[in-house]
Amino acid sequence: MSRIAVRRSLNRRRLLAALCAAALVVFLADWLVSEAAAQADSGPSLDGVVQVTAHVPNDARTASSLGTRRDGTGVVIDGNGLILTIGYLILEASEVEISGVAPEPVPARIVAYDHETGFGLLRAEQPLDVAPIPLGASADVDRRQPMMVVSRAGEFDAAGVYVVDRRDFAGYWEYLLEDAIFTAPPHPQFGGAALINRDGRLVGIGSLFVNDATRERPLPGNMFVPVDHLKPIMGDLLSRGRRADPGRPWLGVTLEEHQGRVFVRRVSPEGPAAAAGVAPSDLILGIDGIQVNGLADFYRKLWGQGEAGVDVPLDVLQGMAVGSVVVKSGDRYRYLRLNPTY
Repeated sequence: MSRIAVRRSLNRRRLLAALCAAALVVFLADWLVSEAAAQADSGPSLDGVVQVTAHVPNDARTASSLGTRRDGTGVVIDGNGLILTIGYLILEASEVEISGVAPEPVPARIVAYDHETGFGLLRAEQPLDVAPIPLGASADVDRRQPMMVVSRAGEFDAAGVYVVDRRDFAGYWEYLLEDAIFTAPPHPQFGGAALINRDGRLVGIGSLFVNDATRERPLPGNMFVPVDHLKPIMGDLLSRGRRADPGRPWLGVTLEEHQGRVFVRRVSPEGPAAAAGVAPSDLILGIDGIQVNGLADFYRKLWGQGEAGVDVPLDVLQGMAVGSVVVKSGDRYRYLRLNPTY
């Protein structure tokens, strides 16, 4: 057989494989949607999934990046109106209300915000006549499991998804989440959305849309924060508004990883890095002479330096010069204009 014939045969096989894979994805998506609809009709009540609307002052630190009105989803998790959501919806909010449980919106107060997980907690200011959704065990969630995503950012929406990966997630905003849950196909109203297992239990809270839900190939989907991360810190969040451990050192930088290199894309005005002279386009090579390889490695080495307030000696390439920039780290909670201040 000639090389051209072999190449054509391989191309036909690849095309057939791609078509079969596409057909499987369509079939799976249809089946999951049917499963979700059946579960919504016959399973436990999902009235505990509510809409969260937060109003944020114009001078908030996050107003320019996250907006001054934020709509998303929350999940009632106890009989006293405690609502679990994703923290960025309520971060620096001056007013929060809950919809979907009464004829009129119900005011709620912010109970806690935890940057390490990304969770936020609210408490409704009046009784909610809904059944809370019990917490499940996110440790039991594995790849290839069908789930249901439920959101109420506007209209109630329940859709079937598939767990496609479990892995650590490093975010550009000095954030590292261990054992995150990745699902596909993507759900459009992901902010605070409930990830529900077959038993009707909450196993994750929606955080992001991602283009790399799997490591094997580009696949759009969503990232969910596992609820198991909430359980060890629940007491602290309810009593103190934040976890009791000493705060992690925070630099105030927006970062980007490219081929294992860590680039500074933005510095927070009046933040620790800005005060030390770190600038956009700087390349962070290491910490105190120890090389860093990617965002996750950088965060672990940064937080290993000590508590918030510790001096962090960054090895930085600025223009054509390599030098050391000592950043006196800060406490992110003190930088944000939280109401109340935790």
